[in-house]
Amino acid sequence: MADKLIETIVSAIEDKKGKNIVTLDLSGFDGAICSTFVVCNADSTTQVAAIADGIEEKVLETLGEKVWRVEGQQNAVWIAMDYVDVVVHIFQTEMRDFYRLEELWADAPMVKYEYEE
Repeated sequence: MADKLIETIVSAIEDKKGKNIVTLDLSGFDGAICSTFVVCNADSTTQVAAIADGIEEKVLETLGEKVWRVEGQQNAVWIAMDYVDVVVHIFQTEMRDFYRLEELWADAPMVKYEYEE
């Protein structure tokens, strides 16, 4: 189920032109809050919010699964979406550069998605 969820989330991010999409496999880490992080960024808060909305709509439509919790929609500089086993982080580009989430989990296996315009 997680693979289908990740595939659907990545597809929704691509639909809204999200950038630098990666997944981090956290399943090998004791105490990790989920098995996978999906991380991307966008250049404006409007686009960050649109990506989050797009993910929520596509996952519900495709898999019938609702997001468990969403944080950060008020200012849309960093929205985190919790699908229990999969947590999605949508950053405004400057915030992603600042927090460097991937570096915190540098030992985690990473998959980069190349999006063609």
